[in-house]
Parts: sequence; C-alpha cells; structure tokens
Amino acid sequence: MPPRPPTTIVDRRDGPAPATVDLLVVGGGVNGAGIARDAAGRGLSVVLCEKDDLAEGTSSRSGKLVHGGLRYLEYYEFRLVREALIEREVLLAAAPHIIWPMRFVLPHHKGLRPAWFIRLGLILYDHLGGRRKLPGTRVIRLRDAPEGRPLKPEFKSAFEYSDCWVDDARLVVLNAKAAQALGADVRPRTALVSARPEGAAWRARLRDRRSGTEREVVARCLVNAAGPWVEQVLNRALGRNAAKRVRLVKGSHIVTRRLFDGPQAYLIQHTDRRVIFVNPYEDDFCLIGTTDVPYESDADDVRIDAGEVDYLCAAVNRYFARPIAAADVVHAFAGVRPLFDDEADNPSAVTRDYVFDVDGGPDRPVLLSIFGGKITTYRKLSEHALERLRPYFPAMRPAWTAGTPLPGGDMPGADFDAYARQFQAARPWLDAATARHLLRRHGTTAEHILGDAKSAADLGTDFGAGFSERELRYFVDEEWAAALDDILWRRTKLGLHLSRPEVARLERWLARHLPSVDATPPDTTARSLTGD
Repeated sequence: MPPRPPTTIVDRRDGPAPATVDLLVVGGGVNGAGIARDAAGRGLSVVLCEKDDLAEGTSSRSGKLVHGGLRYLEYYEFRLVREALIEREVLLAAAPHIIWPMRFVLPHHKGLRPAWFIRLGLILYDHLGGRRKLPGTRVIRLRDAPEGRPLKPEFKSAFEYSDCWVDDARLVVLNAKAAQALGADVRPRTALVSARPEGAAWRARLRDRRSGTEREVVARCLVNAAGPWVEQVLNRALGRNAAKRVRLVKGSHIVTRRLFDGPQAYLIQHTDRRVIFVNPYEDDFCLIGTTDVPYESDADDVRIDAGEVDYLCAAVNRYFARPIAAADVVHAFAGVRPLFDDEADNPSAVTRDYVFDVDGGPDRPVLLSIFGGKITTYRKLSEHALERLRPYFPAMRPAWTAGTPLPGGDMPGADFDAYARQFQAARPWLDAATARHLLRRHGTTAEHILGDAKSAADLGTDFGAGFSERELRYFVDEEWAAALDDILWRRTKLGLHLSRPEVARLERWLARHLPSVDATPPDTTARSLTGD
C-alpha cells in the first residue's frame, strides 16, 4: 500500500495552529508501535510519542520470547494461550531475522508437577493453536541425550517443546519504522504534557525532552498505550481517574556466561512452583529469568535487587551440575509488567490478557486506554484496538498486518538461513560472523546499510564485534538512536560484547562526530551488580 504524506505537528509559536490528525498514540513500546503501524496502514493519520527511547521500558526488558505461555494453562487462560500460539507462526513469518524457533527442555522434577499433568498441558499446547511449522513435543531420556549433560544426574527424563525467540527491542523499532514508512510521525523522547478535550478532538501538548521545545497536536482519538504509565497518563496528563487498573509486577533477569552447549533452552521449576527460563543468549551467554514481584514504586526507577539474583541462582543450582552465584552475573535488568488488575492474590496468577477501555462519543473526543498485554500478542492487540475504534473511523481500511512482513523480513519463503547464504556469497569480503549479526539485526535491510561497499574498509571505523561506523550512522539517521545506551542495549546487545576500551572509543566517536547524541554512561544497574 502507498505511504501517506508524513503527519506534521506545528509549533504554535512558529505559525498556524496544528492540523487535526486521527490518532495520537502515547507510548513507544510494542503495543504503541504496533497500533501506530496498523493504523497508518489502514489510512489513518498517526502521531506516536514516547517520553524515552523506543522500547526503553518494559518492551526491552522481557524474557525475549514469542510463546504461547505454557504455564498460563494452569490458570485456564485458554483464549489467551490459543491466540498466542497462533501468533507465534504469524510473527515468525513476518520477521524471520529477529524471531526464530527454539526448543525448550523441561526436566521432570518428581517433587513438583506430576509427569501426567505436564504431558497433558503439552498435548494441549501442541494442538490448541493449530501448530503448523514448529515441531511438536517429545519425551527425552536425559541419560542418553546431549540435553541431559549439563543437568544433575538425578534428573532422568524431560519433555521438549517448541516456542520462539525474539529480539524484543528490535521488534518495537521495526514496527515504528513500518509506521513511519506509512506516513506516521514517530517522536521518541517526546512526552505528553497534557491533553484537554476541545469539541470532538483532543488538544495535546508535547514536549521534546532534549530541546525543551513544546508543540501541540490536535487528534480525534488519543490512544493511551503507555504500559506501566497508563494510569499516570490518565491522571496527570488528562486529569481523569482510571475506570480500570493496572497491577505492576517486577520481572528481573540475569545474564551469565554460557552454561551448556547446544541450541536448546531449559524451563525449570522452582520450589514455589514458578517456572524459570534458562535460554542461550547472544551466542556466549545465558539469559535467566524471570521473577514475579509486586511493585509499587516509580516504574522509571525499577532495578533488580540482590534477593532476586539469589532466587534465580538458586533455581539454576537445583538443576544444573555447574552452580552459579551472584559473582557469575555479567549483566542484569529489571522491567515492570503492566498487568490488568484482576485482583488475583498471586502475582504469577495475574492474567497476561489485555483489556481495553474506550470512551468517547459524537461530541466528545475518543480515548482508548490499554491495560495489560504481552509481546507475543501485540499484533493481535493492535488489530483488536483498531476494530474497537472502527465506529469512530468507519472509512478506515480493513485489517492487513497478518500477512505483511516487518522491515527486513521480506525473505523468500521467510527462510533466514537460505537468505543468509545468498547474502554472504555475494559479499565474500564480509566476515561471516559480522554478516550474520548484521542480518539478525536488519534482515534484508542489511543490503541498504551496506550500500555500495566493496570491502570492510568501506564501512568506516570498526568499533569491535563487527560493529561498523556505517551501521552506527544507520541507527542514528534512520532508527532514532540518540544515546549510547540506545545503541549498546536496544538497537544491539553490544553492551555484552564490547570491552571497556571499545565502549570508550565508541563514546568518543559519538561526541566528536554526532554531538547531538547523548553519550551517557551505559547500564548502571548491571555495573553495580557485577562490580565493574
């Protein structure tokens, strides 16, 4: 579909009042970016504002999985699990560069859930969503299988099932890029200061947090997709009380050096019956999480604490032959999940489903607030949100995202490996590891980034781990990167791979060549945990 002209926001001090747009989306996480993309593709004019970087909040601090949610079956969340299982394969086809299948090994612990119960859940998991591409469940004799080697000998059997991995922060950025290509005005680091009804529209005031410049936008509908801050937007910016509530739950992850060989991940049960993922991460590491802790403080200040680190280490040490401790943690992060408050007593039992609150009428502006949700169902949530808004925008086009790839995902047959072989063969001068990392971040867009380069020297400064000046300029010029952390932890995960001298070199380059980029010290939470 052809892109529409970019939406503009007018600074009232510079000239006329702003033109009216259809949607002002507040929140640059996966839900906000997904709604902006879907809406722009249906022919609506869209402005997306985010007070920080895209995906800086919850959407970059997840377990990085596109999964049905096996454990949600225990809480009878059949509709949510079915929707998520169907979405796995939709998203896998749309973005094979940042989403790929992964097999999960669930060792059977005799003192916890019985084997028949797990097997029954996995049968449902295999069939509830109409699985087509991903392989089904199997039983493993750990004594004879390579998957059993890193585990303690008392574990004799395990179940293995399929889900998918996702680079969560890149998923958000790609949705935002797709929205922009369809005409949306995407504005990271731009906060909603206030919004007031003015006839049948909202007159909203936005502030650029870098320059301090304030601008106005008039919108027929305001979509509150602020995640953990959804109630703050309602209370502070709109002066309203929320009819529905979010329940904030902190989930923390730790990263250690790789604990096992092979591409498989592990799902282990802790003594409190919570499940913990131990996943291969960034080639040389393991990502371990998550915790479920009620959270009532400022979502901007969320941090993992020592008790959570000990909790995750203890879970790993119950199963793996090689023990880990806090000293083995090389990186850690915490995020706040904005779950719809269904008043469940146990944080782990709080629904991961999403709920909409829609308010508006012929003479009143429309407000859509989103409570809850998860990465796996973001596209379906976006689709449902637009359908809820159809009575207010009857001329908008129908749903379209299910069969449309995200930027970089337009590979023949959605076959990443085949495309990677072709890409590498056409560029024998490009180091194989560098080519693969470039393709995993950008997919077919890597061709645009490399352009007419004929040698590694054409890519400019090499900052380490195959990260070149040309890719850096792409992040800044075309993906809204405006701070060192944007590059090290969200556009990439190079914060795990670059040495201190390499990070310092990158910081000096940014200060010299791109003074508008905020070269702030990266990841203070991780440094305080590891003693770096």
